[in-house]
Amino acid sequence: MTTLLRHLPIALVTALLAQGARAAPALENDYVRVSRDEAPCAEGRTPGCAERVIVAMGEIQLRFGKVLRAMKRGEIAVFKTGESYRAPESGTYYEVAIKPGHPPVKLPAEIIPPAKNTIVYEGERFFIYEERLAPGDTRARHSHSQRIEIRINQGPLLRQIIEGKDAPQEPPSVVNFREPIIHAVTNVGDMALWNFILEFKPEQR
Repeated sequence: MTTLLRHLPIALVTALLAQGARAAPALENDYVRVSRDEAPCAEGRTPGCAERVIVAMGEIQLRFGKVLRAMKRGEIAVFKTGESYRAPESGTYYEVAIKPGHPPVKLPAEIIPPAKNTIVYEGERFFIYEERLAPGDTRARHSHSQRIEIRINQGPLLRQIIEGKDAPQEPPSVVNFREPIIHAVTNVGDMALWNFILEFKPEQR
């Protein structure tokens, strides 16, 4: 321990060491911070944290208030600004934290709702849905605003048609931030597509 740390209160030393040990976020930009197996925004008054979503990637237990909720892979829990919870003590999950005062949401040139998706939450500033597509199935031309994508199933290959042309197939990471797009998608792999999507809504002027 350095000379400086020797003269600091034990509680402060512990906090500094914990902060230093914290893993880098899975994704961070001006809109959102996504953390894996950590919940730096669990305390509702944490600066820089507005609405938050816990996405279970396995079996976890999430406590908020007097509730202890058992969650399975793909299930979510949404918390409004100021609400608190306790980070799961074990298991794999993501914490998706929306940043307050983020830049204006970018929209596609045309709004075309996608088919075959299941909305699981709708709030004032964003909605969440399960994006599913069976092998060989196609989702006709549709649009998206800016959105966060977490791949619950990692592996499906997708053929995208953008402006009538095939887009390059690039294996994505598990966590992705997507810009606005209008496209059609076909699952050309042998695994069902299953994504968590948090998509920002157009902002009221």
